[in-house]
Amino acid sequence: MFSGIDEVDWASMEHAYGPADDVPELLRGLASADPAEREAALDGMYGAVHHQGDVYACTLACIPFLFELVVDPGVQDRGGVVELLTSIGGFDLDEDDEAEIDEDEIEGAANYAMAAAAVTAGAGVFFELIADEDPGVRLAAPLALATLHRHPVRVLALLRERLPVEPDEEVRLALVEAAGRVALRHRPLAERVGKWLGLLAERADSPGLRLAALAQLARCSPDGLPGDVVPVVAGLLREMRSAPEESGDGGEHAPAGGIAAREDDEPEPGQDTTPDAEPVDPEPLPSAETGRCEHVATPTLVGQLRSLSAQENAGRGAPWAADLLRTLHVGLDDRVGDRTALLADQLRSPDRRQRIDAVRMSGGLIRAWRGPYEELVALVGEQLSDPEPRLAEAASHVLEELFGLAAPAADALAARLAADPGSWVKTWASGPPGLSSTVKALARLGDARAVPALAGALELPEVAHDVGFAVGHLGATARPLAGALRRRLAEVELDEGAYDRASPLLAGLTALRAGEAAPEVLRVLRGAPEYRGEWLRTAALRALGAFGPAAREAVPELRALVRRPGTASATEAAEALWAVSGDVEAVLPVLIEGLQSDQVHDRRAAAVALGALGPQAAVVAPRLRGLLAHEELWLRVDAAIALWEVSGRTRETVGALLTAWEQNRHVRVRVAECLARMGPVPEGSAAAHVLRSELVSVRRHNAMDGGYGSHDIHEDEKLLALCRQALRGTGKGSTS
Repeated sequence: MFSGIDEVDWASMEHAYGPADDVPELLRGLASADPAEREAALDGMYGAVHHQGDVYACTLACIPFLFELVVDPGVQDRGGVVELLTSIGGFDLDEDDEAEIDEDEIEGAANYAMAAAAVTAGAGVFFELIADEDPGVRLAAPLALATLHRHPVRVLALLRERLPVEPDEEVRLALVEAAGRVALRHRPLAERVGKWLGLLAERADSPGLRLAALAQLARCSPDGLPGDVVPVVAGLLREMRSAPEESGDGGEHAPAGGIAAREDDEPEPGQDTTPDAEPVDPEPLPSAETGRCEHVATPTLVGQLRSLSAQENAGRGAPWAADLLRTLHVGLDDRVGDRTALLADQLRSPDRRQRIDAVRMSGGLIRAWRGPYEELVALVGEQLSDPEPRLAEAASHVLEELFGLAAPAADALAARLAADPGSWVKTWASGPPGLSSTVKALARLGDARAVPALAGALELPEVAHDVGFAVGHLGATARPLAGALRRRLAEVELDEGAYDRASPLLAGLTALRAGEAAPEVLRVLRGAPEYRGEWLRTAALRALGAFGPAAREAVPELRALVRRPGTASATEAAEALWAVSGDVEAVLPVLIEGLQSDQVHDRRAAAVALGALGPQAAVVAPRLRGLLAHEELWLRVDAAIALWEVSGRTRETVGALLTAWEQNRHVRVRVAECLARMGPVPEGSAAAHVLRSELVSVRRHNAMDGGYGSHDIHEDEKLLALCRQALRGTGKGSTS
């Protein structure tokens, strides 16, 4: 094995962490008889040689040796190597990607293409592995074939032949998943795959297999789903809960596979059906229970992930059910009603693990799609009282992100808060303490029942870093906390840690507009240390501006700060001075100079501050108008809004705002705020069309594939409210 490995000039290549001269050791580790060494080697391959999916020259050099490993029956854990090869060779670079590649990315793109070609060229070996004695190999081989092989008709036929005789339930699910992958990658085959999946969904005697068929049908041929998909899936879940665990005895499984390949399945025109390997004898093989190697605990990332998965799935009769349901939800996509009904059924399940999965999936659904979620949120709230800590914690984390949408769970949140005062604040091994999800969720609802928890947090030796934000959501109901915030701010030592200790207190006082705290805020402003001092002064100036005339004693300090025009601090001080004193003559020259700064951020701040002056800053209208053609989109938006605020003219402002709306979805809340203040938007106008289009969209404007922010739902719901307000016309002007 590994003939020629020492002839490769590994030292001349690099991986994610430097020279690749350690790659031969990793490859040999994959063949080790020691399970810990194999796992450490696999972790190294993913961590360095194929780091975050990247393909380096050394990754390409590994491919022939990885193929040697997967075909050697003496090597254990070959399924992991098959998965590694699938990942290395499975990158698709479509025409749109190619058009966007710049000079710095050419080499990387070429590596991806070469890796795909190299692994695809050897993909015929996966035909043999689909009937391997090692169930871990059989589990990985179907997806490898579906992803990498050039002849999808042959792959599909083999998947169907294999299904009736495969003894391992999890492997059978992988065969069905691979069929769905074939249909997604080769759309001419989607109808054929869909028909087969439909038959499986109806006739297979394994509820897990029927659920898998429905999940893949939702992905590749959703029109083929039954009209009553929700009760069907709910019935399958009940059947899976009541069924005995798989025996794994390798007995007769043909009925479970259900639908084998039929002679009347003709290939699509132009499809090559020539096999790349000898036909596989479809004999029953050992199941996962008898054939899969046990893994030892190792300190590698792969080992930790495997251990976490084992803990999560301990005691589950069907640990793969959650993955099938996630796949089904992805396939159902914008069918929010069906997905909500399905999750509601899952949340009523007697199976706690199924409810944990449903809570997490509910968060994913609400995060990406708009809809009526009152019943679903109430059911999530019911999980807060469950004695299983993982279930209650998952529910509180989901509710924390919902802000106003969490209202149906308000009483449940308050009950959980009252039942466990010791959990109000969470402490960590490093970093400042933070409020619990339950406290934040209730505070974000503006519910006064969160106030005692915040009061308690303010009495701790170290104040939670997010207290101020919670106070901001509570508004006037948190007014009794002003005294404690003021007292704790007066105690803050103005050393290098001042910003971390003072910023949550300043945020709370700012939200409460607690002008009586002006002396304490002034002390911070004057004594801000060098380390993070600029951030601390910004927070203090923001607080003074929020206090308005109540902070009059700060005027001399603010006047001194504005004498350094053209700086960010001068703009911030001018903004605060205007709010406190209304002295336009002192403020306007500073903001005009700030509008000419070399820094886009400073120009944006000056534009926003000028807008706050309103008609008293009308003299800057030409300058703001000139910024409507600036290359920086956010500066154009801020300038357009300020132009309307100082001039009252809407025509050119609205045009610039609507252009930005289409160019960048993340500016939409800011634009809608302005349109709502202008109000009412004339019927039939371009602005009305844009706002109504937003309101009928089911997808949240800021939903992302593969990521999200903690305030995404709040921002999107705010956008919807502003759109309605702009159309109702509760603003102060008109967009006509």
